[in-house]
Amino acid sequence: MSKLGERLLRSAKEAREIARGEAQPARAFTPPAIDVAAIRKRTGLSQDRFAQRYGLSVASVRDWEQSRRTPDPAARTLLLVIDKEPEAVARALETA
Repeated sequence: MSKLGERLLRSAKEAREIARGEAQPARAFTPPAIDVAAIRKRTGLSQDRFAQRYGLSVASVRDWEQSRRTPDPAARTLLLVIDKEPEAVARALETA
């Protein structure tokens, strides 16, 4: 059997063990709960400008800040990066 075939079999066995609860995934990241209003305020932007700059809907930003909804894990990850490196995110989105 090829090396690729051996790796695929090992991966399949590992996935089965994880699904059965017999093993833990090698790596899993779950973004923490996040204070969207605090992040936005640190940027100095209004809800409208924050949403526009980072490709979010104004309604989502408003709902997150008023605790009507919670950002999904992908949105929380983006918000964490915005909190740490807002200019880098803005630059990346400008060239997208």
